[in-house]
Amino acid sequence: MRALLLGPNGQLGHDICRAREEAGATFELVPLARDRLDLATRGAVGRVLDGLDFDVLVNCAGYHKTDEVEDNAALAFAVNAHAVQAMARACTAKRARFVYVSTDYVFGGDATRDRPLREDDPMAPVNVYGASKAMGETLARLACDNAAILRVASLFGVAGASGKGGNFVETIIRAAREKGALRVVDDQVMSPTATADVAHIIVRMLTCGCAPGLYHVVNSGTASWFEFAREIVRRVGIDAVLTPCPSAEYPTRAARPRYSALDNAKISATFEPMPPWRDALERYLRAKERVALS
Repeated sequence: MRALLLGPNGQLGHDICRAREEAGATFELVPLARDRLDLATRGAVGRVLDGLDFDVLVNCAGYHKTDEVEDNAALAFAVNAHAVQAMARACTAKRARFVYVSTDYVFGGDATRDRPLREDDPMAPVNVYGASKAMGETLARLACDNAAILRVASLFGVAGASGKGGNFVETIIRAAREKGALRVVDDQVMSPTATADVAHIIVRMLTCGCAPGLYHVVNSGTASWFEFAREIVRRVGIDAVLTPCPSAEYPTRAARPRYSALDNAKISATFEPMPPWRDALERYLRAKERVALS
């Protein structure tokens, strides 16, 4: 089996490559970085993929600078939706499987939500980024019958998030050490998720197969950004004071979901139970040698 990987240099792409090696998987994994395929270039997806042989296409790439996207909607829909449609069509033409990584930001419009969202809950994005990814999901399903769409959330991985200047864990560690006191939003609830665990599931999907459809691939449990930050600081052993605050104190260009925690029961039943996010955080910190000595 030959699998193409778009976005190989991001934190999820990096961990997919590592997970394949750790699992001893025998399939060929071919990285396809931006210098070989620029998703923003009109017609590039079809031209490049038509000339390649592959059995699976895994797309971890996208335009995900949430605030910047608000002022660049055309580019967001070109990369996150129309390029995805072209990928799905290429997979159909080659009878290949398509694995498309989406986001919890396809949700958020239900202001009264208080329980994790399931795959069959209606999408309701509250910003341009979420809307572009939601359209990408729809176009992928329409263009390819063999598409697995994986919604992930609040990712943190050892490679960092280069497009965003680092992931939330590293941002909190740095700010807590520099400032000693932080105010962190406590009215936005999500599913903190390690890219290592998502990568493990993707490799399982590629080696064992899975039915087409939607899957929520997140660590178990929910947290507000404040709860997540408090756990980071506690586990690293930083002497800092964290105070919860409303999101109104930190207005952003793009609206954020008040609640976008995802239910992972389907993926857990299909493969194995997803680890709790606190366990994932501990493994991440040890991998980064950040954990405090007890």
